[in-house]
Amino acid sequence: MTDSTPVTAVGVDFGGTFVKIGVCRGAELLETDEPISTADHQGPDTLIRAMSECIAKLRSRHPEIKAVGVGVPGLVDYDRGYIHVLTNVPGWSHIPLRKILSKQIGLPVTVENDANAMTYGEWRYGAARGMKNVIGITLGTGVGGGMVLDGKMYRGSHFSAGEIGQMSIHYDGVSGHYGNIGALEKYIGNQQIAEHAQRRYAQAGRHKEIENCAPKDIAAAAQAGDDIARQIWDEVADWLGTALASIAWLLNPDAFVIGGGVAQAGALLFDPLERRVKSMLSDVVWGALKIIPARFHNEAGIIGNAALAADVFGEGTPI
Repeated sequence: MTDSTPVTAVGVDFGGTFVKIGVCRGAELLETDEPISTADHQGPDTLIRAMSECIAKLRSRHPEIKAVGVGVPGLVDYDRGYIHVLTNVPGWSHIPLRKILSKQIGLPVTVENDANAMTYGEWRYGAARGMKNVIGITLGTGVGGGMVLDGKMYRGSHFSAGEIGQMSIHYDGVSGHYGNIGALEKYIGNQQIAEHAQRRYAQAGRHKEIENCAPKDIAAAAQAGDDIARQIWDEVADWLGTALASIAWLLNPDAFVIGGGVAQAGALLFDPLERRVKSMLSDVVWGALKIIPARFHNEAGIIGNAALAADVFGEGTPI
């Protein structure tokens, strides 16, 4: 792959609330359209049609578009472009999305897990560009992950590899969605962090703070010098760091690239996270390991999916 003449492609970031669509040339986001509300569409048929119409509109202004990449929050068969099931989006089970969408728009389509797409974009053009082994992590409502190993996306035997949020950090802890005890996302998802903060403030008799416990509120409180808020970020770092240390021992990556809303806490999260991971690794494994924030934020899904589709179809190189 070369970046001398990047292929223009459409990236589709399919979220539980909105579908965001944009045109990219390499890492450059040329244009986005108005987000499509998933709640306004009952089932896949009308939403896919709305996506097709949006893509057609963008294509009329960018006729050089060669391909479309779609990232979805759930389990997919990458080779077939087939959705097994989407998280928090009712009615999206057993959908041959690539076949339907490609037929409607007349362009080749990739369908990828959203965290994989974020990881691909960061490896291809973002914070992990030039690295060989990269683990991407998204911290939001849940915890997602993706892996580039030996310079290629690693998806596993059934395209479900990288589900870091389902890894156990406690053999006798909270049960996850699939009965997996101690699942990481049951500790550091948005809601779980908020509930943990509410308990901490209640225990301290500081009940007025309980109403403002979203991660962004806790970050603001910590930056203002609130000791409990700082302790909460240390605890979040301990939980996440436990998982990252295990991954580091298993895969020995060059970097962990962390994105998503929770990662916006910045140094409040990253500083104790580095300390925690380093304390659990040998010097050989820690070595040149980097734990870095993602370069792309709200545009990560669009850029990552467009980059994947451009590389697969624009240059004929399966990734």
